Amino acid sequence: MSEYESFARVYDLFMDNVDYEGWSRYLTKVLKEDGIENGLICELGCGTGTMSELLAGEGYEVIGIDSSMDMLEEAQEKKYESGHDILYLNQDMREFELYGTVRAVVSVCDCLNYLLEDRDLLQVFRLVNNYLDPGGLFVFDMTTEAKYAGIGNSTIADSREDGSFIWENAYDPQTKTNEYVLTLFVPEDEDGNGLLYRRYEEVHVQKVYTAVRIRELLERAGMIFEGVFDAYTDEAPSEKSQRLTFIAREHGKVNGVSEDLNRPL
Repeated sequence: MSEYESFARVYDLFMDNVDYEGWSRYLTKVLKEDGIENGLICELGCGTGTMSELLAGEGYEVIGIDSSMDMLEEAQEKKYESGHDILYLNQDMREFELYGTVRAVVSVCDCLNYLLEDRDLLQVFRLVNNYLDPGGLFVFDMTTEAKYAGIGNSTIADSREDGSFIWENAYDPQTKTNEYVLTLFVPEDEDGNGLLYRRYEEVHVQKVYTAVRIRELLERAGMIFEGVFDAYTDEAPSEKSQRLTFIAREHGKVNGVSEDLNRPL
Protein backbone atom coordinates (compact mmCIF):
# COMPACT_ATOMS: atom_id res chain seq x y z
CA MET A 1 0.00 0.00 0.00
CA SER A 2 1.43 3.40 -0.98
CA GLU A 3 1.69 6.31 1.43
CA TYR A 4 -1.05 8.17 -0.40
CA GLU A 5 -3.40 5.21 -0.18
CA SER A 6 -2.88 5.18 3.56
CA PHE A 7 -3.21 8.97 3.81
CA ALA A 8 -6.61 8.85 2.10
CA ARG A 9 -7.86 6.60 4.91
CA VAL A 10 -7.02 9.17 7.59
CA TYR A 11 -7.73 12.35 5.59
CA ASP A 12 -11.07 13.10 7.25
CA LEU A 13 -9.58 12.84 10.74
CA PHE A 14 -7.44 15.89 10.08
CA MET A 15 -10.07 17.93 8.23
CA ASP A 16 -12.44 18.18 11.18
CA ASN A 17 -11.79 21.93 11.43
CA VAL A 18 -13.29 22.57 7.99
CA ASP A 19 -16.87 23.88 8.14
CA TYR A 20 -18.22 21.68 5.35
CA GLU A 21 -21.77 21.95 6.66
CA GLY A 22 -21.62 25.75 6.70
CA TRP A 23 -20.14 25.77 3.20
CA SER A 24 -22.88 23.41 2.03
CA ARG A 25 -25.57 25.73 3.42
CA TYR A 26 -24.02 28.64 1.53
CA LEU A 27 -23.75 26.71 -1.72
CA THR A 28 -27.31 25.45 -1.42
CA LYS A 29 -28.56 28.99 -0.75
CA VAL A 30 -26.76 30.37 -3.81
CA LEU A 31 -28.04 27.57 -6.02
CA LYS A 32 -31.64 27.76 -4.84
CA GLU A 33 -31.72 31.56 -5.11
CA ASP A 34 -30.80 31.02 -8.76
CA GLY A 35 -33.62 28.52 -9.21
CA ILE A 36 -31.37 25.45 -9.05
CA GLU A 37 -33.32 23.44 -6.49
CA ASN A 38 -32.58 19.98 -7.89
CA GLY A 39 -30.97 18.21 -10.82
CA LEU A 40 -27.38 17.44 -11.73
CA ILE A 41 -24.45 19.29 -10.22
CA CYS A 42 -20.73 18.47 -10.43
CA GLU A 43 -18.06 18.82 -7.75
CA LEU A 44 -14.47 19.22 -8.95
CA GLY A 45 -11.84 17.89 -6.55
CA CYS A 46 -14.39 16.03 -4.43
CA GLY A 47 -11.78 14.15 -2.38
CA THR A 48 -13.38 11.77 0.09
CA GLY A 49 -16.85 12.99 -0.85
CA THR A 50 -17.80 15.03 2.22
CA MET A 51 -19.28 17.94 0.23
CA SER A 52 -20.79 15.66 -2.42
CA GLU A 53 -22.63 13.82 0.35
CA LEU A 54 -23.96 17.03 1.86
CA LEU A 55 -25.20 18.32 -1.49
CA ALA A 56 -26.78 14.97 -2.30
CA GLY A 57 -28.51 15.19 1.05
CA GLU A 58 -30.10 18.44 -0.18
CA GLY A 59 -31.70 16.53 -3.06
CA TYR A 60 -29.17 17.10 -5.84
CA GLU A 61 -27.84 14.40 -8.15
CA VAL A 62 -24.08 14.78 -7.77
CA ILE A 63 -21.12 13.91 -9.98
CA GLY A 64 -17.88 13.97 -8.00
CA ILE A 65 -14.56 14.22 -9.84
CA ASP A 66 -11.12 13.64 -8.33
CA SER A 67 -7.71 12.59 -9.64
CA SER A 68 -7.04 10.34 -6.63
CA MET A 69 -8.57 6.88 -6.86
CA ASP A 70 -7.70 6.34 -3.22
CA MET A 71 -9.73 9.35 -2.14
CA LEU A 72 -12.62 8.17 -4.30
CA GLU A 73 -12.56 4.75 -2.64
CA GLU A 74 -13.22 6.52 0.67
CA ALA A 75 -16.00 8.52 -1.01
CA GLN A 76 -17.57 5.32 -2.31
CA GLU A 77 -17.67 3.91 1.23
CA LYS A 78 -19.64 6.97 2.37
CA LYS A 79 -21.98 6.60 -0.61
CA TYR A 80 -22.68 2.96 0.23
CA GLU A 81 -23.56 3.96 3.79
CA SER A 82 -25.78 6.91 2.85
CA GLY A 83 -27.38 5.52 -0.31
CA HIS A 84 -27.14 8.95 -1.94
CA ASP A 85 -27.32 9.49 -5.70
CA ILE A 86 -23.66 10.24 -6.46
CA LEU A 87 -21.52 9.22 -9.43
CA TYR A 88 -17.76 9.36 -8.80
CA LEU A 89 -15.31 9.74 -11.69
CA ASN A 90 -11.54 9.33 -11.48
CA GLN A 91 -10.41 12.20 -13.72
CA ASP A 92 -7.93 15.06 -13.85
CA MET A 93 -9.97 18.28 -13.65
CA ARG A 94 -7.88 19.72 -16.50
CA GLU A 95 -9.27 17.02 -18.78
CA PHE A 96 -12.58 16.07 -17.18
CA GLU A 97 -15.43 14.76 -19.33
CA LEU A 98 -19.11 14.46 -18.52
CA TYR A 99 -21.91 12.64 -20.33
CA GLY A 100 -23.82 15.90 -20.78
CA THR A 101 -24.32 19.28 -19.17
CA VAL A 102 -25.07 19.99 -15.51
CA ARG A 103 -26.96 22.77 -13.76
CA ALA A 104 -23.98 23.85 -11.64
CA VAL A 105 -20.33 23.10 -10.93
CA VAL A 106 -18.78 23.63 -7.49
CA SER A 107 -15.29 23.27 -6.08
CA VAL A 108 -14.27 23.76 -2.44
CA CYS A 109 -11.28 23.65 -0.10
CA ASP A 110 -8.52 25.17 -2.30
CA CYS A 111 -8.77 22.56 -5.05
CA LEU A 112 -8.14 25.08 -7.83
CA ASN A 113 -5.08 26.46 -6.02
CA TYR A 114 -3.34 23.21 -6.97
CA LEU A 115 -3.29 24.38 -10.60
CA LEU A 116 0.11 26.03 -10.84
CA GLU A 117 -0.18 27.57 -14.31
CA ASP A 118 -2.63 30.16 -15.64
CA ARG A 119 -3.04 27.99 -18.72
CA ASP A 120 -4.27 25.05 -16.63
CA LEU A 121 -6.73 27.23 -14.72
CA LEU A 122 -8.06 28.66 -17.98
CA GLN A 123 -8.50 25.15 -19.39
CA VAL A 124 -10.54 24.09 -16.34
CA PHE A 125 -12.69 27.21 -16.65
CA ARG A 126 -13.33 26.45 -20.32
CA LEU A 127 -14.31 22.89 -19.54
CA VAL A 128 -16.65 24.08 -16.81
CA ASN A 129 -18.29 26.52 -19.20
CA ASN A 130 -18.60 23.75 -21.79
CA TYR A 131 -20.38 21.37 -19.42
CA LEU A 132 -22.72 23.87 -17.76
CA ASP A 133 -26.35 24.18 -18.81
CA PRO A 134 -27.11 27.52 -20.50
CA GLY A 135 -26.90 30.10 -17.73
CA GLY A 136 -25.61 27.49 -15.25
CA LEU A 137 -23.57 28.51 -12.20
CA PHE A 138 -19.95 27.90 -11.24
CA VAL A 139 -19.21 28.43 -7.53
CA PHE A 140 -15.71 27.83 -6.17
CA ASP A 141 -13.25 28.98 -3.55
CA MET A 142 -9.55 29.83 -3.64
CA THR A 143 -7.08 30.56 -0.87
CA THR A 144 -5.48 34.01 -0.88
CA GLU A 145 -1.97 35.33 -0.44
CA ALA A 146 -3.01 36.73 2.95
CA LYS A 147 -3.31 33.19 4.29
CA TYR A 148 -0.13 31.83 2.72
CA ALA A 149 1.94 34.87 3.68
CA GLY A 150 0.49 34.77 7.18
CA ILE A 151 1.72 31.22 7.67
CA GLY A 152 4.99 32.05 5.88
CA ASN A 153 8.00 29.85 6.51
CA SER A 154 6.96 28.11 9.67
CA THR A 155 6.27 24.80 11.35
CA ILE A 156 2.98 23.99 13.03
CA ALA A 157 2.44 20.94 15.24
CA ASP A 158 -0.68 19.62 16.93
CA SER A 159 -1.48 16.56 18.99
CA ARG A 160 -5.00 15.14 19.17
CA GLU A 161 -6.68 12.08 20.58
CA ASP A 162 -6.85 10.53 17.09
CA GLY A 163 -3.27 11.37 16.17
CA SER A 164 -0.73 14.14 15.68
CA PHE A 165 0.57 16.17 12.78
CA ILE A 166 3.50 18.39 11.82
CA TRP A 167 2.95 21.02 9.10
CA GLU A 168 6.15 22.44 7.60
CA ASN A 169 5.23 25.44 5.45
CA ALA A 170 7.19 27.55 2.94
CA TYR A 171 5.73 30.46 0.97
CA ASP A 172 7.60 32.09 -1.94
CA PRO A 173 6.24 35.61 -2.62
CA GLN A 174 8.17 35.79 -5.89
CA THR A 175 6.58 32.75 -7.53
CA LYS A 176 3.36 33.08 -5.47
CA THR A 177 3.59 29.40 -4.58
CA ASN A 178 3.13 27.74 -1.23
CA GLU A 179 4.61 24.34 -0.41
CA TYR A 180 3.91 22.40 2.72
CA VAL A 181 4.93 19.01 3.98
CA LEU A 182 2.30 17.39 6.17
CA THR A 183 3.46 14.56 8.39
CA LEU A 184 0.82 12.57 10.24
CA PHE A 185 1.21 10.15 13.14
CA VAL A 186 -1.88 7.99 13.52
CA PRO A 187 -2.49 5.30 16.17
CA GLU A 188 -3.27 2.00 14.50
CA ASP A 189 -2.78 -0.88 16.90
CA GLU A 190 -1.53 -1.95 20.26
CA ASP A 191 1.02 -4.53 21.26
CA GLY A 192 2.37 -5.64 24.58
CA ASN A 193 4.43 -2.46 24.87
CA GLY A 194 1.64 0.05 24.21
CA LEU A 195 0.11 2.02 21.35
CA LEU A 196 1.70 1.89 17.89
CA TYR A 197 1.73 4.85 15.51
CA ARG A 198 2.07 4.87 11.73
CA ARG A 199 3.71 7.81 9.97
CA TYR A 200 2.29 9.30 6.74
CA GLU A 201 3.74 12.15 4.70
CA GLU A 202 2.22 14.34 1.99
CA VAL A 203 3.78 17.20 -0.02
CA HIS A 204 1.42 19.86 -1.39
CA VAL A 205 2.13 22.81 -3.68
CA GLN A 206 -0.44 25.54 -4.30
CA LYS A 207 -0.43 28.87 -6.12
CA VAL A 208 -1.93 32.28 -5.38
CA TYR A 209 -4.10 33.93 -8.02
CA THR A 210 -5.42 37.45 -7.59
CA ALA A 211 -9.15 38.05 -7.85
CA VAL A 212 -8.47 40.26 -10.86
CA ARG A 213 -6.59 37.48 -12.65
CA ILE A 214 -9.28 34.92 -11.87
CA ARG A 215 -11.92 37.23 -13.31
CA GLU A 216 -9.83 37.71 -16.48
CA LEU A 217 -9.48 33.96 -16.96
CA LEU A 218 -13.17 33.30 -16.30
CA GLU A 219 -14.18 35.86 -18.88
CA ARG A 220 -11.66 34.57 -21.40
CA ALA A 221 -13.18 31.12 -20.87
CA GLY A 222 -16.50 32.55 -22.00
CA MET A 223 -18.20 32.94 -18.62
CA ILE A 224 -19.82 35.93 -16.99
CA PHE A 225 -18.17 36.96 -13.73
CA GLU A 226 -20.94 37.35 -11.15
CA GLY A 227 -18.94 38.28 -8.06
CA VAL A 228 -16.31 37.50 -5.44
CA PHE A 229 -16.91 37.37 -1.69
CA ASP A 230 -15.18 36.71 1.59
CA ALA A 231 -15.33 32.94 1.88
CA TYR A 232 -18.88 31.55 2.01
CA THR A 233 -20.47 34.85 3.03
CA ASP A 234 -22.19 37.73 1.28
CA GLU A 235 -19.46 40.09 2.50
CA ALA A 236 -17.04 41.88 0.19
CA PRO A 237 -13.46 40.57 0.35
CA SER A 238 -10.82 42.48 2.28
CA GLU A 239 -7.03 42.44 2.44
CA LYS A 240 -7.35 40.08 5.40
CA SER A 241 -9.56 37.54 3.62
CA GLN A 242 -7.86 34.16 3.73
CA ARG A 243 -10.27 32.45 1.33
CA LEU A 244 -12.51 33.86 -1.40
CA THR A 245 -15.66 32.50 -2.99
CA PHE A 246 -16.22 33.21 -6.69
CA ILE A 247 -19.45 32.94 -8.66
CA ALA A 248 -19.54 32.83 -12.48
CA ARG A 249 -22.19 31.98 -15.05
CA GLU A 250 -22.17 30.07 -18.33
CA HIS A 251 -22.46 32.39 -21.31
CA GLY A 252 -22.33 30.46 -24.56
CA LYS A 253 -19.95 27.76 -25.67
CA VAL A 254 -16.47 28.18 -27.12
CA ASN A 255 -15.75 26.24 -30.33
CA GLY A 256 -13.33 23.75 -28.80
CA VAL A 257 -12.32 24.25 -25.20
CA SER A 258 -8.63 24.03 -26.11
CA GLU A 259 -8.90 26.81 -28.68
CA ASP A 260 -6.27 29.58 -28.45
CA LEU A 261 -4.38 27.95 -25.58
CA ASN A 262 -1.11 28.98 -27.26
CA ARG A 263 -2.02 32.65 -27.18
CA PRO A 264 -0.26 34.71 -24.49
CA LEU A 265 -2.29 34.84 -21.30
